[in-house]
Amino acid sequence: MSRRQARRDFLARLAAGVSAGVAAGAAIAPDASGAQTAPSGVPRRKFGRHPDMVSALGIGGHHVGNCATVQDAIALVHEAVDNGITFCDNAWEYNDHRSEEWLGAALRGGWRDRVFLMTKVCTHGRDASVAMQMLEESLRRLGTDHLDLWQIHAVVYDNDPDLAYRKNGVIEALDRAKREGKVRYVGFSGHKDPRIHKRMIDLGYAWDSVQFPINAFDAQFRSFQQIVLPEAVKRGIAVLGMKPFQGRGDPFHHADVKLTPQQALRYAMSVPGVTVTITGMESLDVLRQNLAIAKSFVPMTAGELQQTVAAVAPHAGDGRFEIYKTSLAFDDIVTRQMHEQPLLGAEA
Repeated sequence: MSRRQARRDFLARLAAGVSAGVAAGAAIAPDASGAQTAPSGVPRRKFGRHPDMVSALGIGGHHVGNCATVQDAIALVHEAVDNGITFCDNAWEYNDHRSEEWLGAALRGGWRDRVFLMTKVCTHGRDASVAMQMLEESLRRLGTDHLDLWQIHAVVYDNDPDLAYRKNGVIEALDRAKREGKVRYVGFSGHKDPRIHKRMIDLGYAWDSVQFPINAFDAQFRSFQQIVLPEAVKRGIAVLGMKPFQGRGDPFHHADVKLTPQQALRYAMSVPGVTVTITGMESLDVLRQNLAIAKSFVPMTAGELQQTVAAVAPHAGDGRFEIYKTSLAFDDIVTRQMHEQPLLGAEA
C-alpha cells in the first residue's frame, strides 16, 4: 500500500471514529458518552475500564522540575489543581529526581488527595527488586503511601517487552506493588516505535494504561495513533497522550508548518480514545494558556481533525519533527541511567 493510500485510509477511519464516538469509556466530549465537565471547566474523562474520572489535561512532571525554584513549582502545581487539573505525571529519573521532590513538596498539606498521581519506574530492563526499590524512593520523594498509577518508563527498545515479561522482570514488581496496596493501577510509556507498544499489549498483561505521542504528525509516521490506540481502546486501557507540541522538533518555528499551539493541543485532546493529554508546563504563562484551551474545549469535528492532519502532511511523512522516534535525542537519559545506576538485584 502506498503512503498516500495509507493516509487516505487513516483519515477515513479518523472520521468514522469521531462520528461513532469513543469506545470503552474514553470519551472526548461533555455528553452522554462518559466525559464530564468539572466546575472548573476542565473536562474529565473515565480512566479506561475503571470508574475513576481524571482531567483531560495533565501536567507533565519533567517540566515541574524545570521551574526556576521549588517555590515556583509549588505555585504552578497549586494553580493547576485549583483550576481543575487532577492528573499529575512524573518519573523516578526526571531531572535527577528533582521533579518528584518538587511535586511532592507541592502535594503536602492535603493537596495529594486532590490529584490522580502517577510516576514511572525506570528499571530499563533490570529486575523486579530494583523496581521495588525505586518505588519506595518515589513514594518517599512524593510524600505519599501510594500511587494512583505506576508506569514502566521509556519502553523504547525492541527487547523491552521480553525483559518486562521475563521471570523476575518489572511486571512482577507491578503485581507485587498492587498486592501491597502501594499502587492502584499500572501501565507503561514510550515514544519510539508503536510496534513495541503493540507487542507489550499483545503479550497479554492486563494493562490499565498506556502512554505514547498523540499529535497531528504522529498520525502519519510510525503512528501510535493508528497502531496502538485502537487496540488500547478495545481492551479498555486508558490512553495517555503526550508530546502534543512535538518536543525538540519545534515545528511551530518552521515557516511552512501552518499549525498554532492552540490547534495542536486541541487536536491532541480531540482524538477519539484519548483519556488524558499530558503536556509540559514550566511557567504560569504556559499553564494559563493551556488552561484557557482546556476550559473552552470543544472537540474537533471529523472535518477539523482531517484538516489538521492534512495541514502538516507535507512535513510529517519522514519523521523530521518526531526526533523522539528517529534519533537517540530522547533516549540519552535512558542510556545514562543504564550505565550510572547500580545493577541491584540484577540476574547474572
